[in-house]
Amino acid sequence: MERLITFICNSELISTKVNPAETVLDFLRNRRKLTGTKEGCREGDCGACTIILGSLQKGKVNYKTVNSCLLPLADLQGKHLVSIEGLNVDGLNYIQEQMIDEGGTQCGFCTPGFIISLTNYFINNTEYSAEEAASSLDGNICRCTGYAGIIRAAVNTVNLLRVMKISKSGTIPYLIERKILPGYFLEIPKRLRALNKEIKGKKPASYSGVVAGGTDLFVQNWEALLEKENNFISENPDLKFINRKRNRIHIGGAVTVSEICSSKEINKYYPQLRNSLKYFGSMPIRNRATVAGNIVNASPIADLVNIFIALDAVIHLASKRGIRPVPIKNFYKAYKTLDKKRDEIVKEISLPVPTKNLLFNFEKVSRRAHLDIASVNSSIALKYEKGKIKDVSISAGGVAPVPLFLKSTSEFLTGKEINNSILIETLKIAGSEVSPITDARGSKEYKSLLLCQLIKSHFLKFFPDLINEEVLR
Repeated sequence: MERLITFICNSELISTKVNPAETVLDFLRNRRKLTGTKEGCREGDCGACTIILGSLQKGKVNYKTVNSCLLPLADLQGKHLVSIEGLNVDGLNYIQEQMIDEGGTQCGFCTPGFIISLTNYFINNTEYSAEEAASSLDGNICRCTGYAGIIRAAVNTVNLLRVMKISKSGTIPYLIERKILPGYFLEIPKRLRALNKEIKGKKPASYSGVVAGGTDLFVQNWEALLEKENNFISENPDLKFINRKRNRIHIGGAVTVSEICSSKEINKYYPQLRNSLKYFGSMPIRNRATVAGNIVNASPIADLVNIFIALDAVIHLASKRGIRPVPIKNFYKAYKTLDKKRDEIVKEISLPVPTKNLLFNFEKVSRRAHLDIASVNSSIALKYEKGKIKDVSISAGGVAPVPLFLKSTSEFLTGKEINNSILIETLKIAGSEVSPITDARGSKEYKSLLLCQLIKSHFLKFFPDLINEEVLR
């Protein structure tokens, strides 16, 4: 089951036959003895294993942070992998110095992940702020310092870097000059272009299994993946696109949450999504989690699916027989049971181009405000004209075995005026459509109450002058 994988690790070209499902974390620690990358939770939560991954896109190298515990070696093909050792300069680099001077490190276990994430922030931005630098660390957890020293180190680095203007040559030379990056980074674009030219055209074999971003699969079944032959599709260029065709926006199955958030097309037509998805995991998770993976994983509380249901999305399934469209509202038949044949993959999902008067909102309640999966979530897409609801679609997650379209609730609201009595009746109908269970995220009564509160939130946000909040309490 071994395959030849060729990539650059820090400054070294590596071409080796390995099991493609082996995680980058295990490769770094066990095979390369680069033990600065730590194994913590092995679930993508703690950030101790964070690395930077550079990909060649349109002749330039784009860098992003990734949890190496969830990253298969297959997805390193033709890329630049940067571990904490790859940031070494003569002596400590500036961020390392600040972490020490400001007391940002104690046991040191989490420190490499923080330095990696902060470095990636400076690579990918040309204007720096203390608030954004702190936000870039949202996938990293420290159990010792209380974060104050870490934040001071970040702020000091921001203050150092923003006093000088970045030249047209980009951030890399600037960061090398300021002792943030080692000099070999200058040669990486040229080396990756040569490497990708060399491996281009070498079509990988086709297998029955399919692995996309793996942000849940590598948590649940990473050992089992080592025993199977899989297609790793997260970097498949045929599944990486966001474009408009006539009256629909098409999103490829391998598009990540981060790519949705940064898409000009999505931000043009659905600007609300960027803010809604900032609560989708951490940045390293958003950098890997794919549209197809979120859909096929079939979690009843999947945020993307919840949003897509309200937006009346259509899934386009591909097989040798061709393309089969399935409305996402009809895709989930029972718990983890899909309207999908074994040989079909999610090629893309399409959304209607919205009308100017479309109102959209996404709400989510979880035990933690950030970096947590939902207890209950809900989305609404609503057209409001001449004092009445012309069309509405409401979704609910965490209150049924599947991601749920509230069909009866949506039908009841269509054509109605907005007032307290209508909303009270809406909540009753919604309650009759759901069947929550008691589990670790709350009792069935609690989840039913949460859904009502989220639906109230939708209408209070859209129609604060038409709804009396006091009456609804």
